[in-house]
Amino acid sequence: MSGPLPPVQIQSAEKTLAAGTWAITAGAVLFSVLTVTPLVERVTPDDWAWTAPILPLVVDAAVVIVVRLDATVARLGGSSGAWPAVLRWMTGLMTLLLNIGDSALKGDLVGVAVHSVAPLLLIVTAEAGLAYRRAIGRALECIERSRAAEQEAREQRERESREHERLERERAEQSAREHAERLDRERAEREAAERAEERDHTARMERERLDREADMRREQREYEDRVRRDDQQRADALRREQQERTERSRPERHVLEPAATALDTSDAQAAVNTSAGTVNGAVNGTTAFMKMPETEARSYVRSFLEGQRSVRQLAEDTGWSIGWVSARLQEAREQQAADASEPVEAVV
Repeated sequence: MSGPLPPVQIQSAEKTLAAGTWAITAGAVLFSVLTVTPLVERVTPDDWAWTAPILPLVVDAAVVIVVRLDATVARLGGSSGAWPAVLRWMTGLMTLLLNIGDSALKGDLVGVAVHSVAPLLLIVTAEAGLAYRRAIGRALECIERSRAAEQEAREQRERESREHERLERERAEQSAREHAERLDRERAEREAAERAEERDHTARMERERLDREADMRREQREYEDRVRRDDQQRADALRREQQERTERSRPERHVLEPAATALDTSDAQAAVNTSAGTVNGAVNGTTAFMKMPETEARSYVRSFLEGQRSVRQLAEDTGWSIGWVSARLQEAREQQAADASEPVEAVV
């Protein structure tokens, strides 16, 4: 089964119908004027014989009006009602009677048949042309509705395709943002872990240094204690020897006592200097905690969720003040609120 004709072919058929209808109408009008004029002249006074062509022209003008208006109304897809049908049949019958009148009065049946061809053809052509135009109008209207439906369906598909592409693009952008955020969070966590490991290493090295210094101080004290004991033993031995020498000779005692006193003083001074040098070395070797750079401190503060660490803990970790850390946390909360509101505005 063949498909519906394209609108171009339908319009071509409508033009052919219009051209044929007007050709038949023009021929019928001309034939009617030539046939009816002699009849009207015989029934008209001689002084008014020149008006004989007026009657066939008036009737033919009514025929032209009926054909033209019927074509226009049918093209618009409307119905003109009963009066146009009455006018159409009345003009057709009048044309038929005027054309066959002369032959009928003479009793010429052949003439009646011949002169009735053009009026009957005009009447049937007018009715058939009206039916054709209405059918063509309905077909064109159906085609237009089908084309409009296809156009609407195509536009709907295009809208759905654009909407799908927009959603896919939004999902891709959302995925990219989430991936970037995840990378930033992992980087911040990695940097925080590295800083924590560095702090632990620094603390461990500091503890080891303090332990070494404590061991050195303990060894120094033990050494000083041994030196003092040795000095004390030597002093005791010297005193005993001095006592023995005193008993033997008083002059020799006067010579040895200043030497023993000087030896005791120099040994005590050396012990004091050694202890002071060790203590100063321990104090001067203490290292200070370094404050974290601002960029790293910002990333470190943003890397924790709300409530994971307190403001004081973050301040101790970064080396910055509590007020500075509080301001960075407030900026992070405002940024999260702005990011959360962006998808809602896009959907709206």
